[in-house]
Amino acid sequence: MTARLLSFIANGKRGYGLAKDGGIVDLSARHGGEWRDLRAAVEAGVIDRLIEIGEGLSPDMAESDITFDIPVPSAEKIICVGVNFPDRNAEYKDGQEAPPNPSLFPRFARSFVGHNVPLTRPKASEQLDYEGEIVIVIGKGGRHIAERDALSHVVGLSLCDEGTLRDWVRHAKFNVTQGKNFDGSGSIGPWFVPFTDDEQIADIELTAKVNGELRQSDRTSRMIFSFRKIIHYISTFTTLVPGDMIVTGTPTGAGARLDPPVWLKPGDTVEVSATGLGTLVNGVVDEGAGEAS
Repeated sequence: MTARLLSFIANGKRGYGLAKDGGIVDLSARHGGEWRDLRAAVEAGVIDRLIEIGEGLSPDMAESDITFDIPVPSAEKIICVGVNFPDRNAEYKDGQEAPPNPSLFPRFARSFVGHNVPLTRPKASEQLDYEGEIVIVIGKGGRHIAERDALSHVVGLSLCDEGTLRDWVRHAKFNVTQGKNFDGSGSIGPWFVPFTDDEQIADIELTAKVNGELRQSDRTSRMIFSFRKIIHYISTFTTLVPGDMIVTGTPTGAGARLDPPVWLKPGDTVEVSATGLGTLVNGVVDEGAGEAS
């Protein structure tokens, strides 16, 4: 089975480890003094070493003993790609062909939760939507990275529900940042798996289900902008550093495009899956639910 590295919270402390069928190997308990978190481990170039160590150990805890965090909680940058599948482009019904370059926007780490942690529907809007996506984790930094070299800068792959507040992406003339950054409105995880080669990502099937109903399905072979192109383009204007995460775009089928639109509500469950990456699962709760009045 493909190695699965994750970040977690247990007994009030942040840690990282290796997920195995029998539970979680706590690598941070053994090596946290050398590499405080997975970003530090990525930066040090020791991911393969940590996997080798973890595979030789028995689990220290069950998944039920931890709260999943996003795989790289301390990432310097999380950059998201908009409109990266042909059918998604067609949803806009503006008669325009796919653009020559990707649309991009930032997300803050605080806007994401980990696997099995509920998404938050905020008090400001009921229009919480889902977007299943694949995440690139940068392993080697760089600027002006050539497309031919781009994949050598990738250390891992993960999954994202790039949750969006649809009315808030229309609060300004052209700015979507507000609707993409409500606290806890999206998720990344459950882990990241090591990137190996082109074959691993050439034709990944990506799906999203809501309450067991298939809503999104497409393949990376149909992406408008390849992983190579995305990395090259972003590195033209900003320096990518180890631990940065790039969220690469969602297929058609989000709730906003249903007739009538169907928004996520408390009690719903969203499952994002992709070939070789597992399944990211999140419920939904209202902001402030469970707090004392």
